[in-house]
Amino acid sequence: MTTPTEQQIALIGAGPSGLAGARCLQKHGIPFQGFEAHTDVGGLWNIHNPRSTVYQSAHLISSKRMTEFNEFPMPEDVADYPSHRELLRYFSAFADHFQLRDHVQFGTRVLHVEPMSNAPDTLWRVTTEDANKLQTTADYKGVVVANGTLAEPNLPSFEGHFNGELLHTSAYKSADQFRDKRVLIVGAGNSGCDIAVDAVHQARSVDISVRRGYYFVPKYVFGKPADSIGGKITLPPWLKQKIDSTILKWFTGDPVRFGFPKPAYKMYESHPVVNSLILYHIGHGDVGVRADIARFDGATVHFKDGSAHDYDLVLAATGYKLHYPFLDHALLNWQGMAPSLYLNIFAPRFDRLAVLGMVEASGLGWQGRYEQAELVARYFKGLDAGTPAAAALKAAKAGPPPDLSGGYKYLQLERMAYYVNKDAYRKAVRRAAAAQG
Repeated sequence: MTTPTEQQIALIGAGPSGLAGARCLQKHGIPFQGFEAHTDVGGLWNIHNPRSTVYQSAHLISSKRMTEFNEFPMPEDVADYPSHRELLRYFSAFADHFQLRDHVQFGTRVLHVEPMSNAPDTLWRVTTEDANKLQTTADYKGVVVANGTLAEPNLPSFEGHFNGELLHTSAYKSADQFRDKRVLIVGAGNSGCDIAVDAVHQARSVDISVRRGYYFVPKYVFGKPADSIGGKITLPPWLKQKIDSTILKWFTGDPVRFGFPKPAYKMYESHPVVNSLILYHIGHGDVGVRADIARFDGATVHFKDGSAHDYDLVLAATGYKLHYPFLDHALLNWQGMAPSLYLNIFAPRFDRLAVLGMVEASGLGWQGRYEQAELVARYFKGLDAGTPAAAALKAAKAGPPPDLSGGYKYLQLERMAYYVNKDAYRKAVRRAAAAQG
């Protein structure tokens, strides 16, 4: 007998966070219905998904053991830093192992989600559309949003007109797109640096335009994945910043000598660039470092330091915007650049509206997202049972949010709007989950 939708949770997305949500809801016996716009699991890491923004050479920037789900480790023969192909196999195996596909309607896009009333325990009306454009509407007990954070391009506006190709990294798939072209990559974040390294093998020339300094972390330190080193002793932020930035210079030198601006912030106050090859190629003259863009003029790009160069292709590695097009911003308590959610998960006004994956932290991994899902499942179960612990969390999420910075002063950038300290965040989420029993 099928459970009525009014007794089910609607789960949107079957990428890493959606799969974590499905597993935890399943594990705690909470009926749910998953919806995935693509025809299979994997989300971002499924390059066949039209909304996927990975490219042929994409690999994790965190190591597999720091990223995997604890209850389903990656096989030993998977590389330290897996490719998108290995990751898709991993998510597919995870879904098969726990029989999660049975709970998901694939090829089904969520068009609209709205509360039936302003009551905290309101039902939610969900409208979906299948591959044949057939729309269906049903009412659900709650909604868990897990449609990812890296799909909607953030393309800045530039002064002037560029008459070559102007693309965002979301449109980049392989270095063949650069063949024999003069390429300018805008932004030296992780994707920008990865793609610059790709480009040197095909392009006629490669430059990278930067407007701020960066900390570059090699993928290996002392022969081991960099993110697996240390972490046993908790140091005060100021001391960790001092020690780690000193050690980093032993391995990478000072990027300022390559033309990068000196960072106007301390280490860990913005996401570091994890890349062992970008400084190598800059040091070999394969990649030139340019200043911030002032304006375009035909094929010429003018930079703010007064220099100018001609290019055939400009690729904006300028990140992504949070995108929940099926939900009114007010329902998610949107404040400025991102929703303001309790523990980056719970909407303050409603009992059963939660978001998974709207969190960034260096080293959080998918286990960090899994712990979010575990908390959501336990809380929903507690609400159903009317437990004092669920009532306490309901009261807490309506109040002021806890400090999740871990004592770090993060840069006020759009992509940092939902950034947290990994240790402070996981501790808070685990504590909240444990309190739910």
